[in-house]
Amino acid sequence: MQAFTYLLLSAYLSSRNRVRRSERADFARASVFGGVALGVFAALFWGAFWITSQLDAYEELGDFLLRIGLSWLFLTFLSFLAFSGVVTALSTLFLSEDLRLLLATPVAVRRLFFARFMKTVLQSSWMVAVFLVPVLLGVGVARCAPCMFYVTALLTVAPFCIIPVAAGTGTTLLLVNVFPARRARDILMLMGLVFAGSIVLLLRFIQPERLLRVESLPDITGFFATLQSPITPMLPSFWAGETLFASLTGGQDLLHAGALWTTAGAFTVLLSAVSERWYFAGFSKSQEARKARFTQLRVVEVIVARLPMSIVRRNLLIKDLKVFLRDVTQWSQLLLLIALVVVYLYNFQVLDLDRIPYMAGFIKNFYAFLNLGLAGFVMATVAARFVFPAVSSEGAAFWIIRTAPITCRDFLWSKFWSGLVPLLLMSLTLTIVANEFLAVAPFLKIVTTAGITLMSFALAGLATGLGARYPRFAADNASQVAGSPGGVAFMIAAVSYVLLMVVLLGWPSSMFLLRMSRIHIRPFRPDEVALIASCFAVSIALSIGVLRYGMRTGVAALEEMG
Repeated sequence: MQAFTYLLLSAYLSSRNRVRRSERADFARASVFGGVALGVFAALFWGAFWITSQLDAYEELGDFLLRIGLSWLFLTFLSFLAFSGVVTALSTLFLSEDLRLLLATPVAVRRLFFARFMKTVLQSSWMVAVFLVPVLLGVGVARCAPCMFYVTALLTVAPFCIIPVAAGTGTTLLLVNVFPARRARDILMLMGLVFAGSIVLLLRFIQPERLLRVESLPDITGFFATLQSPITPMLPSFWAGETLFASLTGGQDLLHAGALWTTAGAFTVLLSAVSERWYFAGFSKSQEARKARFTQLRVVEVIVARLPMSIVRRNLLIKDLKVFLRDVTQWSQLLLLIALVVVYLYNFQVLDLDRIPYMAGFIKNFYAFLNLGLAGFVMATVAARFVFPAVSSEGAAFWIIRTAPITCRDFLWSKFWSGLVPLLLMSLTLTIVANEFLAVAPFLKIVTTAGITLMSFALAGLATGLGARYPRFAADNASQVAGSPGGVAFMIAAVSYVLLMVVLLGWPSSMFLLRMSRIHIRPFRPDEVALIASCFAVSIALSIGVLRYGMRTGVAALEEMG
C-alpha cells in the first residue's frame, strides 16, 4: 500500500513544483484563462437554472423532460469518456517517459497498473466533472433540491466516470497487444477526428432549425418517442440519470445507484485480471521505434522542386512537409477543419433571405462583411494553431538549423511560405464561395477578396514572426505553444488587426453601395473620393506594415539567439 501511495505522490509533487517555478507570464495567463473559466461556469449555471425553471412550470411534463434531459446529458459524456479513456491510457500506461524507470523498480506490476489507471481516470474525466458541477448545481438550485442531492451527485459521477474509462483502458490493452502503441495512437486519433467531423456534418445537414417551424414539427407522440429512442436501461448513463432524478425529488434510487457502483467495481476487477496477463507484454511491444512512412516517398520532393524558390528554402520546405505528414496528430486535424469549413459554407447556402425582399440587398451586403470578419477570425485561430508554433516545432533539433549554412532570414521565410499557402487557400475559399452563395454586389466581391488576401499575408507574417520571437522549444505539442503568453499576444494583435481591417474596408464600401443604390445616382465629390481611397490605402499600408513588422521582429529574435 505504501508503494501505491508513492506512485500517486509523484503527480502531486510535479504539479507543486510547476506552480513554484511559475513566472509572471504564467500567472497572467492563468488569470486570463481563469476569468474565461469563471465566465463559462456562470453561463452553464445560468443556462441549467433557466431551463430547469422553465420546465418546472409544466409539472408532470416538465419532470418527464428533465428526466430525459439528465439521461441525455450523461449519454453524451459516456462516449466522450470512453474514447478519452482509450487515448489517455495509451499515454499513461505505455508511452509515458517515466515508465521505463518505474517498471525497473521493485514494485508489483499490478500496483503500478492501478496507480496509472487512477491517473488515467483523473485525466480523462476532469473536464466532464468540471462541466457537470455548474449544470447539476443549476438544476439543484432551480428545483430547491435537498442537501442529499449534491452528495448523491458526487457519489454518482465517480462510478459513472470509472466505467467508460475502464472500458477504454481495456480496449487499449487489447489494441496495444495487436498493434504497436504508437501506431494504435495514430489510428485512434485519426478515427476520433473522422468521427468528430462526421458528427459535425450530420448535425448540420439534418437542419435542426426546422424544429423552429411549426409546420415541420411531428405529432407529440412521435416527438417524445424520438427523444427516448437512444436511451436504454442497460447503459450507465440511464442509471446515473435515474439516480439523480430520484434524489432531486427527495427520494432514493438504490437499484440504479447500486448498478453504477457494482459495475464500476466489476470492471476494475476484470481490468486487474487482464492487466496481469497483457500489460507488460503490451508495454514491451510499445518500445519499438516509430516508422518514418513518408521519408522514402519522392512525390513531395518532385512537387516542391517545381516551385520557384531557392535551393535552401526548397529543402527547408521539404523538411517541414515531411515532418508534418509524419505526425498524425497534426495533419489529421485538417479533416476536422475541412468539416467545419463545409458546415460554415453550408450555413450561407441555406440562408433564406427571400422572406424579407425589401431588405435582402442590405442584409446580403452586411453578411458579406460579417463573413470577412469571421473568415479573418478563423484564419487567426488556424494561424495560432499551425503557423505560430512553426519555429518551436524544431524542438531540440533547432541547433542543427543554427549551425547549418542557412541564414535566419531564409529559415523564417521558408516557414512563412509553408504557412501562407494553406492559410490563403482556406480564406479565399471561405470568402469567394460565401459571396457566391449570398449573391452580393460585384464591387463587394472584389473588395472582400482583396481584403482577405491582404489579411492572409499579414496574419501569416505576424504569426511566423511572433512565433520566432516567443519560441517554446521544450513544449510537448503545438497546443502548448499556441496557449503560451506569446500565442495569447498574437491572438490579441490578430483580432485587433482583423477588426480594424473590417472597419477600413466596410465603411467606404457601404458609402459606395449606398450611393449606387439610389434612384438618382449622384457622383462623388472629390473629398469623398479622397476619403474612400484613403481608407483603402491605409488598409493596404497596415497589412504591409504588419507583415514587415512580424518578419523583421522574428529574424532579429533568431539572430539574437546566437
